[in-house]
Amino acid sequence: MAEHTKSKFNPSCHQEIITMQNITFSYEQKQVITDLNFSIKERDFVGLIGSNGAGKTTLLRMIVGLLKPEHGSISLFGEPIGKFKHWERIGYVPQKNSFNPLFPVTVREVILSGLYGRSKLFSRISKADLVKAEDAMHAMQIEDLSNKRIGQLSGGQQQRVFLARALINNPALLILDEPTVGIDVETQEGFFHMIKHMHQHHNITFLMVSHDMDMVRSYLGQEPLQQNGKLKFYVKHSHELENCVENDLTHSLKGLRQSMNQRAPVVI
Repeated sequence: MAEHTKSKFNPSCHQEIITMQNITFSYEQKQVITDLNFSIKERDFVGLIGSNGAGKTTLLRMIVGLLKPEHGSISLFGEPIGKFKHWERIGYVPQKNSFNPLFPVTVREVILSGLYGRSKLFSRISKADLVKAEDAMHAMQIEDLSNKRIGQLSGGQQQRVFLARALINNPALLILDEPTVGIDVETQEGFFHMIKHMHQHHNITFLMVSHDMDMVRSYLGQEPLQQNGKLKFYVKHSHELENCVENDLTHSLKGLRQSMNQRAPVVI
């Protein structure tokens, strides 16, 4: 708390990225979220913790427009979710990705689809786009899988692909639902190192569901800022924006690979 008191950071000066007002949702006639009021401001890092059935994934799915609340409203970047069109500003990694394993799409194509957005869906792929995809695959150690069909991969390999897809478009908001499920411990450590760097040095807002209480508390603090039912919201603001050498996340992705290879955190 002392750190917050001394900081010049004033959260009221930052844009609200996600605004939830009086959100209520029931599943199979059981109410899992009741009258939730919560806002996430620019450059917040929010860790969402809760037991099974607490409504964590349900809440994320409402925020990205895959579910509608029974009551209440959600706004993204100041716009009601029903009118929001700039979905390329949001990177989303769901807990499980459902797709037809026979669908003829390669790893490279899946990752590149993170650049398209709804307005660029049928645009030509540029050389710069291909470089970003190669960097993302290199960082996630999946470059050798680039031409394989996504349905041929293991669960852990698929998760790395979807992580790369979410990061490639330099999102302003990154939503992660158990992002390290199926990933080995060494890669988890490198991933957490990378996203902490991204939060500290880039203009990115994070909302992450995790069961790793040690990781959440070590970075976001020991006590939740707010609780709704079984949902607990841990929040950290990035108080000082440090300028990076590059404006995009390419060097952060490369730094993740370096960190994993060295098996120790490095300053990116």
